[in-house]
Amino acid sequence: MLLHQALTRGRTAITAEVTPPRGGDPARTLAAARELRGWVHAINVTDGSRAVMRMSSLAVCRLLREEGLEPVLQMACRDRNRIALQADLLGAHALGLRNILCLTGDPVRVGDQPTARPVNELESVRLLQLVTQLNQGLDPVAGSLPDGGTAFFAGAAADPQCSSWTGLRTRVRRKKEAGARFLQTQMVTDAQALRRFVEEIAAPLDLPVLAGVFLLKSARNAAFINRVVPGASIPQALIDRLAEAPDPAVEGIRIAAEQVAEYSTIAQGVHLMAVKAEERIPLILQQAGLRAEAAQSERLPLLSSPGSG
Repeated sequence: MLLHQALTRGRTAITAEVTPPRGGDPARTLAAARELRGWVHAINVTDGSRAVMRMSSLAVCRLLREEGLEPVLQMACRDRNRIALQADLLGAHALGLRNILCLTGDPVRVGDQPTARPVNELESVRLLQLVTQLNQGLDPVAGSLPDGGTAFFAGAAADPQCSSWTGLRTRVRRKKEAGARFLQTQMVTDAQALRRFVEEIAAPLDLPVLAGVFLLKSARNAAFINRVVPGASIPQALIDRLAEAPDPAVEGIRIAAEQVAEYSTIAQGVHLMAVKAEERIPLILQQAGLRAEAAQSERLPLLSSPGSG
C-alpha cells in the first residue's frame, strides 16, 4: 500500500481528507476523492467528526477501494462498544482496508444531537491495543483467530499545540506502545510547536508524523472553526490576513501551500483538510511544489492479501 511504503521507507507522505455525505448518495464525496488521484498517497474518511451524522466511514472507504483509491479508515470509539468495534475491524479487513486511524472521537455535546447517548467503552489507546491483538492473530476473548492475524497499518492522532506538554508526551508514548505506526496531527498553525513535537516526542519513539494543514476559506470561516472545532486555535494574525485579502479564498490556498511547504521539511509528511473544498487540494500541493511520489494511476485490487500490510 502506498501510505505504508512512503512512511516506512522515509519518503514524504501526503494524505488528504474527505467527509462522508449527510445522506445516502456518495456521489459528491467520490467525485472529490477522484480529484486527489495522483496527488496523495491515501485518502482519509472521517468517522462522525464533530459528532455529526454522516454516512459510515467504512462504507465510503470500500467505495474508494472500488474507485482504485487507497483509503484510511478513521474509526472512533464514541459510538460503538467493543463488540461493535471488533466486528467493524474484521469487516474492514475482509473488505480490503488496511490503513486505520484510531480515534477516541469528538464528544457528543459538540454535535448537532447533544442528547444522543455516547458509548466510549474504549478510547484510542485501547482501540490500538485491540488492533494489535487482531494483527497478532489473537481472539479478544480467548485463543486465536481461526484464519490468522489481520494486517492493519494503524495510526493515531496527536495535537502538537496541546497545552500540556507532559500529558502529550505520555499519551503519545502510550499510543506507540499500544501499536501506533504513525501519527496524524490535528490542524497545526505553529511551525515551532510542530518542530518541537517531532524532535522531542515523535522522533525518539520512531513515529513518522503527518502534519495537519487545514484550508481556511475566509476570516469568518477561521473564527467559526475556532469556535466549534475542539482543540482548534487559529491565531489572530492568520484571521487578519484573510480579512484583509482582496480574495480570501485565494489567500487561504496561499496560506495552506506555505504551511505544506514548511511542515513537509519538519515532519515526514502532511495531511490536508479542506472541508467541502477538496477540489482545491491539488492547487495547494502544486503551489507548495509537492506531490505523491507514487501516483495512484491504476485501480487497486479489490482485496489485498493478508500480508500486504
